[in-house]
Amino acid sequence: MQRVRGSVVDVSFPEGQLPGVYYALEVEWDGPHRLVLEVEQHLDPSTVRAVALQDTAGLRRGVAARDTGGPLRVPVGEEVLGRQLDVLGDPTDRLGEFAPDVPRWPIHRAPPSLEAQLASRDMFHTGIKVIDLLAPLVRGGKVALFGGAGVGKTVLLTELIHGTIRQHGGVSVFAGIGERSREGYELVLELDRSGVLERTALVFAQMNEPPGARWRAGLTALTLAEYFRDADLRDVLLLVDNVFRFVQAGSEISGLLGRLPSRVGYQPTLASEMAELQERITSVAGAAITSIQAVYVPADDFTDPAVAATFAHLDSSIVLSRELASQGLYPAIDPLGSNSVLLDPQIVGREHYETAEAVRSTVEHYRELREIISLLGMEELSQSDRVVVQRARRLVRFLSQPFHVTEQFTGRGGSTVALADTIAGCRAILAGEADEWGESSLYMTGTLAEARAQEERSRADEEAS
Repeated sequence: MQRVRGSVVDVSFPEGQLPGVYYALEVEWDGPHRLVLEVEQHLDPSTVRAVALQDTAGLRRGVAARDTGGPLRVPVGEEVLGRQLDVLGDPTDRLGEFAPDVPRWPIHRAPPSLEAQLASRDMFHTGIKVIDLLAPLVRGGKVALFGGAGVGKTVLLTELIHGTIRQHGGVSVFAGIGERSREGYELVLELDRSGVLERTALVFAQMNEPPGARWRAGLTALTLAEYFRDADLRDVLLLVDNVFRFVQAGSEISGLLGRLPSRVGYQPTLASEMAELQERITSVAGAAITSIQAVYVPADDFTDPAVAATFAHLDSSIVLSRELASQGLYPAIDPLGSNSVLLDPQIVGREHYETAEAVRSTVEHYRELREIISLLGMEELSQSDRVVVQRARRLVRFLSQPFHVTEQFTGRGGSTVALADTIAGCRAILAGEADEWGESSLYMTGTLAEARAQEERSRADEEAS
């Protein structure tokens, strides 16, 4: 060790024996934990500048560091399922170390060649009405959940894990980047309670960990997913919470390395770092990695460079609305801001496409009329506009849905709805079948049949009273 400045460490080697960029260096010290550095720069013919992937408290000059001969390698395969790992691939769940014969793959890997990649137009059903109807997911594609603080990104992500593992089988890999330890603990408890933990590998880098850990945890999780795709030919669900924290960690690293900041203070390498992560998420013949990523939107500003850089790689965008969340309409997904490349009549079919467009058109017209309603009241609207408002309000409530992962908080049983039932329910509401129903009958229900039963119970209670 020649110099230690927080997470940045300069290491000297004999001239001509410098490790390559992204190579891992093992620190041979007597500290409380294993310490690995990742080479980021060659300063001169005998010195490299590296970033620590763990806390460097107690590290001093003169300590030896060993070149491992390649990038960081992490354990992969069946042994990681049901386990919690850190950025190094070391278990953090107190269930014992991995056996020496467990295969290990480097976290820096090239994406599959274009010839090997397989473009998919298959729909990935989630059982969540508003997603399957308005922003259908692509098998082997990438979808992001955009939203500010407190609008339900993590809860929606947890529900997607619960539903898709049970419905689609396969395995799941979760990357918790820069999130609270409480959220990670609650996620593990929920996965265990749902019976899907044994098919899920979890990689955590909490917000109190050094930026190097948060920066590379996503690549560790992606490497685990790539093994199941490439070696086992299994479909993988890769979940990332939160991509913004990955970008934020990269910005911290960039500043520590002395790079000049770019737009809004972000690192000049933002686009390339995002591409390094996103371009490896793809399908090959026989298997696919489907990625669902939560993206924190700072100050609800969708023009933020970190958010804009993520948009460029997506197949589906799901935008969470603070307004809907404040009304208790969960999932608080904006039907107008969310979209998908699959929403094409030649892919999803004419009926699905036309229903989605009719729902969007009705909700959009309602939003245009809200200012008039707030100023003058419903009485000033034409009869046709009143009908649009009534149906739009019922559609928005019908697209709310109770989640399995929130049963203990809401007291409502979770609901998984088939796409055909969602389309049929929306078409019935658009046709006026629910015009005489109370809006509460459609709130937090599954199918239209469940809403009809709720309406009948409500009318029976009114007559009895």
